[in-house]
Amino acid sequence: MYLNELYKEPKKYLGKEITIKGWIRSQRKQKDFGFIDFSDGTCFKHIQVIYDNTLSNYNEVDSFRFGSAIEVEGLFIESQGQGQDYELKANTIKLLGDVTEDYPLQPKGRPTREFLRDIAYLRPRTNLFQAVFRIRSIAAHAIHTYFQDNGYIYVHTPLLTTADCEGSDQMFKVTTLDMDNLPIEDGKCNYKEDLFGKKTYITGSGQLHGETFAMAFNKIYTFGPTFRTEKSNTKTHANEFWMIEPEIAFCDINDLMNIEEDMLKFIVKYVLDKCPDEINFLNNFVDNTLKEKLEKLVSSKFNRVTHKEAIDILNNANIKWEFTPSYEEDIAKEHEKYLTEYFNGPVFVYNWPKDIKAWYMKLNEDGKTVAAVDLEVPGAGELMGGSQRETDIELLRNRCKELGVDTEPIEWFLNLRRFGGCYHSGFGMGFERLLIYLTGIDNIRDVIPFPRTPGSCEY
Repeated sequence: MYLNELYKEPKKYLGKEITIKGWIRSQRKQKDFGFIDFSDGTCFKHIQVIYDNTLSNYNEVDSFRFGSAIEVEGLFIESQGQGQDYELKANTIKLLGDVTEDYPLQPKGRPTREFLRDIAYLRPRTNLFQAVFRIRSIAAHAIHTYFQDNGYIYVHTPLLTTADCEGSDQMFKVTTLDMDNLPIEDGKCNYKEDLFGKKTYITGSGQLHGETFAMAFNKIYTFGPTFRTEKSNTKTHANEFWMIEPEIAFCDINDLMNIEEDMLKFIVKYVLDKCPDEINFLNNFVDNTLKEKLEKLVSSKFNRVTHKEAIDILNNANIKWEFTPSYEEDIAKEHEKYLTEYFNGPVFVYNWPKDIKAWYMKLNEDGKTVAAVDLEVPGAGELMGGSQRETDIELLRNRCKELGVDTEPIEWFLNLRRFGGCYHSGFGMGFERLLIYLTGIDNIRDVIPFPRTPGSCEY
């Protein structure tokens, strides 16, 4: 029996013999009896196993180490002690998988997150990462549920691509050529001898391919891994991460903000409903404002200001900024924090200066700004970034020329503007950024199973 099944209907099994298999999370030994804190990983809750010297292998059980895999058969009863409602009185306990003395996790003391990153293959066994990765699983399900229930098509966009969406300088190059014996022609590498016959990258975004499906299915989303070569060692950047990227036909920037707000509220409420034990644990041991913050977001009205209005607010604040707010530049982390505090909740900042945004965003009538929008949330800063897409093919070509974007590999994308195109919008949300917000964990390395960051590609 699994613990998640047991705890769904515990009264159904009271007074009955059951068998469970899992791991020792801790053990307290007395002279003639002992207690095992047992987990099988199927739910966040553990169960206390009681055993005494009537067991035929009592002395052996008494020596089972922390982390050992065991099988327990016993009587499921109401607990007489504090801290749990039910417990299992063991009739037999079998060792299924022993643990050597050099096991890196030990019951005494709480290991630091930095230490656990060095043994990432073992950290799912700790309570902290049991909570984090269970929430990751539930949040992923919430995302699919939201889009599927709202009529979106899930599109698997390619990981290998020749399309330059975020800038080729941020994309990993893929090749089958012998790096020690490259084919050189006129002083340059001859990619015609490569597998695909041209420069190929690992994707930095599924957006461009997603737009092709939006022009046929109306509403689509992608959800998968993306890769960037950015050499950044901040707490919010990684070289491999997951992205959610919806694209919606006949949708302007105001419609887009409505969708972003609706989706985020759905996901947060879904996690609150499905992961109460995990959220309570994180609220107690990571961030004691987490639960209140998440519950508040679900009932909040998301505010909306233009980039210019946001800069006005920042400039009028009686604060000496580390980075001076500018009408031509991005806003800094300190600005994001102030804006969410100023509005006491999430805030959309839209209509950004065109020179600091991507080439595919719709140029506004003022010729100076684009219909781009970022969502800032309390405690995490920027969570989503999106825009209405440019539909005028000549304006798009001009923007590509201005920003040095090679249009030859994306002619198929530009053709969407000639072949029955329509106004449309989309956004991207980094899944790990969302998880930082949902868990209160402040480092992206601790919300992804095996983090890939500069100088770190272990396992």
